[in-house]
Amino acid sequence: MFELASLDSALAGTMFAGKLHYQASTGSTNNDAKVAASNAAPHGSVFFADEQTAGRGRGDHAWHSAAGEGLYVSVLLRMQIPLARLTLLPLVAGLASAEAIREAAGLAVDLRWPNDLLIGPRKTGGILVESHTEGGAVAFAVAGIGINVHQRIFAPDLATPATSLDLEAEQRIGRQPLLIALLKSLETESSALLDPAAPFAIPRRAEQASTWMRGRRVEVHGPQACSGITDGLDEYGFLRVRTAAGLVTVRTGGLRDGLI
Repeated sequence: MFELASLDSALAGTMFAGKLHYQASTGSTNNDAKVAASNAAPHGSVFFADEQTAGRGRGDHAWHSAAGEGLYVSVLLRMQIPLARLTLLPLVAGLASAEAIREAAGLAVDLRWPNDLLIGPRKTGGILVESHTEGGAVAFAVAGIGINVHQRIFAPDLATPATSLDLEAEQRIGRQPLLIALLKSLETESSALLDPAAPFAIPRRAEQASTWMRGRRVEVHGPQACSGITDGLDEYGFLRVRTAAGLVTVRTGGLRDGLI
């Protein structure tokens, strides 16, 4: 269980102070955040739960969210950023998650474009960013982050084998310290979106935190299915892949290791 009073105290002075919304069980923390956003919830509102009964990943894939086993959190962001920078938010959330896991569990995370958190070859978390625009401007965005913390058993038919922080660290990792580290890191990382250099700095930092985004042979699945060698990110955070037919900029899809 989370200790809400000490959690709020630890976040004093951040944009999240006094804006924590916890439920023992909910359908989806992202849905909770979007409903709250439509009811004028402020920037920095945090929605988290012990269990999600209808957790979602990218592409409406189900995200298994067992009670008390993982960290399931969504943050509402109302930032005055150009619409073109919205595509950088999954990278920002990935960088924040990687730093939080390093701090709380001492583990190195590999970012797999566009939204996966890997430890070695196994997936330990994922990111789902949803947004709403009005008049060509960003009205709000929701950064949803799910991290496997205590899980020890996973479905055998997952596309990518899964793991948890407990399994990788070989010790029990506290969800509360992880949540505190995640939110503090997200505040720092999201502020970079306001920097005029964001279209250059954020993609470069994401590349440095990844073995997938440059020089790796991959298979891209989805609407832009192709195969080739990754060649970094463009200024919008889209993945460039050098294929036999030339350079492809992948805007949506997922990655698997390519055939050797």
